[in-house]
Amino acid sequence: MSDNVRSEAPSSRTKAELMEVAKEYLFRYSHHEFIDIVVSRAQGSRVYDHDGRAVLDFSSGQMCSTIGHNHPAILEAIEASKNQPIHLYTYMLDESVIELARKLGELLPKELRKVMFLSTGGESNESAIRMAKMHTGGFEVISVDASWHGMTAGAHSSTFGGGRKGYGPMMSGTFALPLPNSFRCPIQHCRNTCDKTCLKVGFGMIDTMSTGSYAALITEPLFGAGGLTIPPDGYFDFLRQECDKRNMLLIVDEAQTGLGRSGVMFTHERTGIVPDILTLSKTLGGGFALSATCTSAEIEEDVHDKGFIYHTSHTSDPMPARIGLAVLDVIVREELAKRAEKLGNYFMERLGNLMQKYEFVADVRGMGLLIGVELVKDRKTRTIYPELGRYLVDKCFHSGLHFHLSGMASASKAGTVIKLAPPMTVSEAELDEAVDILDEAMSGWRYN
Repeated sequence: MSDNVRSEAPSSRTKAELMEVAKEYLFRYSHHEFIDIVVSRAQGSRVYDHDGRAVLDFSSGQMCSTIGHNHPAILEAIEASKNQPIHLYTYMLDESVIELARKLGELLPKELRKVMFLSTGGESNESAIRMAKMHTGGFEVISVDASWHGMTAGAHSSTFGGGRKGYGPMMSGTFALPLPNSFRCPIQHCRNTCDKTCLKVGFGMIDTMSTGSYAALITEPLFGAGGLTIPPDGYFDFLRQECDKRNMLLIVDEAQTGLGRSGVMFTHERTGIVPDILTLSKTLGGGFALSATCTSAEIEEDVHDKGFIYHTSHTSDPMPARIGLAVLDVIVREELAKRAEKLGNYFMERLGNLMQKYEFVADVRGMGLLIGVELVKDRKTRTIYPELGRYLVDKCFHSGLHFHLSGMASASKAGTVIKLAPPMTVSEAELDEAVDILDEAMSGWRYN
């Protein structure tokens, strides 16, 4: 089903030989093994292996390449950087950094126009948590039990979706709320609807454990690592009220959902609230390491006066800023948020047909081009089906489609949701191709 494009191998070594070298020298940085591919080229919605085989990449790299792999605008920005500063002393500013701050600020709510540029999502959340602690004078941070906010110390302490075992104590004062998942109610109270009882119970338990020194609540507007769970109506109004009661800041992490992917420029726009701090990362750099922490002039002034510090070797680096400018220009000029909304509706409809066809496809949900397909052994009991998920990942990959699994719901840490996040530049034909590959793989499972 994939196209017939072939590329020259970058060396005389075979894929098997290269994977043996990788096995000998590369450190495995999670429980996942490296995928059986050596990528030699990437373009648009596809990556190409060492032998030229094309694979639809519906993870958009690490959820970052939302305008497609190797977009011409990004390549032009890289080319332009040959004769301009690539890296500077942290307190020297290049014009591209200033311009990126202006252009991003013009897209943001007026309350969030103070911007700091860093490298990764973990760093943007780390700095946001530090801001909140200094501004409020508190140290306690609340997140959600399916959260993923990064690998730096503070961000990881507020990450409950995985990676917590075996490292000793996390930062003190971190608490988790139940994921508001009406498909798998964490307190076995609701089914297919959420009346926010889980939140009321969660805050009650946290208040019991708290020393009263609250700093922040950090959350995603759509839980990417939590099975693509969409919060119920009124969820963020409730969070805003509870944060205000406790004099803590509300941080919204839009690493996966920001800058058009969900069908609007920023997904928190759908909630009707403006956070105190907004973090952006993956979608801002289009595949380059670039993130941003955005807050109000009032908070920036307060923490600055109190001696706030968060700088790294690559704070405000010029080259990533030029790429960020290129990414923003493409998203705005080509109206990719509207495109994501339109194509997302089409994709959801096509995937919904699989739900009618296969008993084990129990739910299709998402926003824009960020969609989850929930797999179950039985629709009545909603028993998770990680074995099927792993089978489909492998089968589809060998048929020319790559995606990964989500589903870190309270019921299980096992991946039981197919996570589909193609670039916003994907074509309708490529969406059809992906559904056809999924359909073919699912049809084979019925006879296992």
